[in-house]
Amino acid sequence: MRKFLRIAGISILVIILIPLVAALFIPKEYSLERSTIISQPSDSVFTFLVMLKNHDQFSVWEKMDPDMKKEYRGTDGTVGFVSAWKSEMGDVGSGEQEIKNIVPGERIDYTIRFLKPFKSVSDAWFITEAAGDSATNVRWGFTGTMNYPFNVLRIFMNFEDAVGKDYEKGLANLKAILEKP
Repeated sequence: MRKFLRIAGISILVIILIPLVAALFIPKEYSLERSTIISQPSDSVFTFLVMLKNHDQFSVWEKMDPDMKKEYRGTDGTVGFVSAWKSEMGDVGSGEQEIKNIVPGERIDYTIRFLKPFKSVSDAWFITEAAGDSATNVRWGFTGTMNYPFNVLRIFMNFEDAVGKDYEKGLANLKAILEKP
């Protein structure tokens, strides 16, 4: 019986240690970026995107839970403005995004603070670039860090598949809104 318990104990220890050791070699940083061309001048696309309240119109997550609670703090379209959300749906969760930097006509940087279903912080951005006289290349992306030992979850999580599809849908929604006659 002692031998069995010893083998069982060692087996459990190995099962616990393998992912912890693996996490030492798995990158902690992640990033994603998607883009689309919108048939509108870059100044009008930028003017729409700099207003975080407008993001509700093309947000995939907003459509997942139309009952989510929203809160806004500050002056929309300016550094320091915060758009917060709270949802009972696990895929939407709760958190907030805050405008951190604006390069007029070119770039909006913001921080996303997720509170539920898990806490994390990511830096995100929109970049607008003229693509001719009446078209704009919009790039939407984010970066973040998943700390040890939770970075082992990256083995089972593919940001490109999971979040990438949501960004693509969001950009398609944005394109449809801004190109509507």
